[in-house]
Amino acid sequence: MNNPRASRLLLRIRVMTWIVIVGLVFSGLTAIPLETELDVLARMLGVEHLAPEQALSGLSQWILKVRRGLQETNARHPFMAYGTDWLAFGHIVIAISFIGAVRDPVRNRWLFDFGLIACLLVIPWALILGGLRGIPFYWRLIDCSFGIVGAIPLWLARRWTNELIEIRTAGGG
Repeated sequence: MNNPRASRLLLRIRVMTWIVIVGLVFSGLTAIPLETELDVLARMLGVEHLAPEQALSGLSQWILKVRRGLQETNARHPFMAYGTDWLAFGHIVIAISFIGAVRDPVRNRWLFDFGLIACLLVIPWALILGGLRGIPFYWRLIDCSFGIVGAIPLWLARRWTNELIEIRTAGGG
């Protein structure tokens, strides 16, 4: 690739794609130690020794309620955590698929569309199913933010891939 603009675009695309890959792997791996993470979060909020009903803020009450639910479920039915193990696996497999876009973003630009569609679907998924499951609205908005934040590097990578295609089509790289 002789064109400096094309080289810069390819580097930018790869950086954005690696951000997506790392984000997917990280969010997947954090789905495994949920009980430990909630213990840490309760400790950070200074409510680790309270029952959910004793917490003053809605966030603290929610964290303690979820922690209690996980503790009770894990104590009685530890196999239920297997579901979040598979959630983690799914995140990692999706992350692996984006390696194709790192290698050749032009040939694999469909992955950016796939990722953008998935990010868009996070919003109705969180709002509708979260509502059905009794998830507080503010927490559903946090879940929605993952789709919005994830869409940013995907949208940039897609835009820059289209620019790269134009440069290559014009014979400049």
